[in-house]
Amino acid sequence: MHTFDWLKNEHLPNLLLDLDALDNNCSEIAKKANGKKIRVATKSIRSVKVLERILSSDPIYQGVMCFTADEAIFLAEKGFKDILIGYPSWDEDSLAQISKLSDDLKVITVMVDCLQHVEFLAQIAVKTSGTFNLCIDVDMSSTFAGFHFGVRRSPLKTADEVLKVVERINQYGNLKFKGMMGYEAQIAGVGDDAPSKYIKNKLVSIMKQKSISEVENRRTTIISALKKHGFPPELVNGGGTGSITTTVIENEITEVTVGSGFYAPLLFDYYRDMQYEPALFFALPIVRKPGDHIYTCLGGGYVASGAVDKDKLPMPIFPKGAKLLPMEGAGEVQTPIYYDLDELKIGDAIIFRAAKAGEVCERFTDILCFTENQIVDCYKTYRGDGVCFL
Repeated sequence: MHTFDWLKNEHLPNLLLDLDALDNNCSEIAKKANGKKIRVATKSIRSVKVLERILSSDPIYQGVMCFTADEAIFLAEKGFKDILIGYPSWDEDSLAQISKLSDDLKVITVMVDCLQHVEFLAQIAVKTSGTFNLCIDVDMSSTFAGFHFGVRRSPLKTADEVLKVVERINQYGNLKFKGMMGYEAQIAGVGDDAPSKYIKNKLVSIMKQKSISEVENRRTTIISALKKHGFPPELVNGGGTGSITTTVIENEITEVTVGSGFYAPLLFDYYRDMQYEPALFFALPIVRKPGDHIYTCLGGGYVASGAVDKDKLPMPIFPKGAKLLPMEGAGEVQTPIYYDLDELKIGDAIIFRAAKAGEVCERFTDILCFTENQIVDCYKTYRGDGVCFL
């Protein structure tokens, strides 16, 4: 049980990382890999030191998936190998840099999902006399009774559509088809055990089960067509923290991307078949006491991205019983909480968990790392390293 008494002399607000919980999560995720490689999603981590700790924790962790071309260059300069950019880029300057990396540093694979992406990269490669490794993103969303279940990503859904893009890639000597990915967000990124939402949880669980077989069939069909036409993929990426157990059992999958499970943010409390240890927190100081049982903290407006919902708010978790005020929520420069069990004082720390994993790291330069209620290290976030990608 964390007491957080050791924060009394620390600068606040600050970001906190429980190294024991992080290491335990690394171990638990590795056990679920079923022999498949696990690629670490940098979007959910956003700290070089934390990424290095995860990758060194088990040989099953190999490579990272980043979210922009600039970030890929930054990570390559930091010594990371096997970097997959998880999203298409239209940043010509950064892509030109990637195309010109020497053979020793050519560790970056870029993402495409249409002929326009392919033509754009081919043009850049001609200008730079460089080359690109390409991965094709395939849509893994489902449609049930006209309802779209998943996220809006790639326009590619069928084997014929994917083959058309691969054939165009292979027309260019400066482009290399590396493989394909498909993110089943409706399985990996949607909770099915949210509190007080029984009907919604039941519907989500049913749709997830239907999607699992549909996703596997689609992936298998596309890969079979690629092999038949002489384009066997070297890399087949899928999954996420919330779908690792179903994705790793697919025969064609070579790797699964995992990110949020390492920090275990609030939204991952709401998964029926998956629980990891909360590892990342942030601490805010009480700076005001405007009324009985009301304590106002400095900062705290670290609301997660996505469709607007109160589930995206951070939650106070220490002292136990503290609550956000429904009319104010988490504010940009001040966050009031209600707490009626004991008298708190100005200067005391209130500990929160964010709804999502990596986003909160953009609000801090440092992460205070602790074990057994004692600070043992301080890691820089991306922001602390002086970079910002999105």
